[in-house]
Amino acid sequence: MAVVSPTSTTPAAFELKSATLSLVAVVLKTSDLALLARALDERFGDAPGLFDQDPVAIDLSLVRDTTESIDFAALMQLLRGHKMLPVAVKSGNAQQMKDALAAGLSEAHGNAAPATPAPPARDEAPARTTLIVDKPLRSGQRVYAKGSDLVVLAVVSHGAEVIADGNIHIYAPLRGRALAGAMGDTGARIFATCMEPQLLSIAGIYRTTETELPASVLGKPGQVKLNGEKLVVEPLTID
Repeated sequence: MAVVSPTSTTPAAFELKSATLSLVAVVLKTSDLALLARALDERFGDAPGLFDQDPVAIDLSLVRDTTESIDFAALMQLLRGHKMLPVAVKSGNAQQMKDALAAGLSEAHGNAAPATPAPPARDEAPARTTLIVDKPLRSGQRVYAKGSDLVVLAVVSHGAEVIADGNIHIYAPLRGRALAGAMGDTGARIFATCMEPQLLSIAGIYRTTETELPASVLGKPGQVKLNGEKLVVEPLTID
């Protein structure tokens, strides 16, 4: 059988490049899938547009000592029902990791941004930098400021998403999704000169367009902060 070797005149069908990708981690606190299903419905039932087939990693660090087995096929189906796309698993015990890999998940390496972590201790918090975006973000585009604040100098369109481990400052209309404090920083805030958001989130606490903004904020400068477990959206005075 003849072996065809690529030549300089043969166009490459693909190429391999290194890539660093950030995933949101779903941190399991129980192996009871019925309990998890109810919790997901309570958290995301009124936010159908929160996920849009976004890839996620399943973090088992808090259930690795359980003696109960986890039905990963059922767990993956449950997450898909909320438009998450489970692709990886991390921090489980040997049997959990074996079962997860057998179900088709890969092993996640490195850090993933937890969806519901505890906030880091203040004296351990690293120095925060700032990521600046000066171009409009269109529907389907996403920017994640890992370990930093995010400053956006152009419109965040409906369907676009901005995420930051720190604060988010938008000096333009915010019409898409903004998620600050992605690693659990409850002191993070969101600022925009024109509040028309599709979704707001700080440290895993969400608010969608189903909850209307007050007239004093809608389409005007505003800020978002956490007050306990509640998101507060209030006017921002700009002199």
